[in-house]
Amino acid sequence: MLLSRRKVRLETERLTLRLPVHSDFREWAALRLHSQDHLIPWEPTWAADHLGRKSFTNRVYWAQRSVNSGTALPLFLIRRDDQRLIGALTLDNIRRGPAKAGTLGYWIGQPFARQGYMREAIAAVVHHAFTRLDLSRIEAACLPENAASRGLLESSGFKYEGVAQSYLQINGRWRTHVLYAALRHDRRGRTNSGQA
Repeated sequence: MLLSRRKVRLETERLTLRLPVHSDFREWAALRLHSQDHLIPWEPTWAADHLGRKSFTNRVYWAQRSVNSGTALPLFLIRRDDQRLIGALTLDNIRRGPAKAGTLGYWIGQPFARQGYMREAIAAVVHHAFTRLDLSRIEAACLPENAASRGLLESSGFKYEGVAQSYLQINGRWRTHVLYAALRHDRRGRTNSGQA
């Protein structure tokens, strides 16, 4: 299913999830810079121009192309009560055909961590993926020692599935990850993913 750019907007109790736009640049760069000690241990190495305008412009164009082609759903988390950008979540690597799957990635700014915002956003995106995008499986991976991310995935209805050796380069090193998944029709036990 292809989505037009104007239709990609999810609402939760406290958040609006929408595509990034060019005018988000300053707030995004400031939040990422302020949160770098919180984010860098868990992310791929930042390029030298990571916080630059050109890099952000490329992200905006990539987001638009990805949604139009149906390969990804990159969303910014906007807190509704003050319209602040607090983080981002991407459903990437969307596969059709027999797989009907996608991969979830996310980050949240340090001042907004551990307040339930990302759990709220994940629930909305998983529900959207299962009911509107007709996906059957949402995958996610994190470092084994990232207790906060593991707890977030588990409390969001994702089930542990195993370990992938040297799965991604994180902070400049190939790192083993633990793998999780949420299934639309989960025979492994009930999930809280909002599946249909």
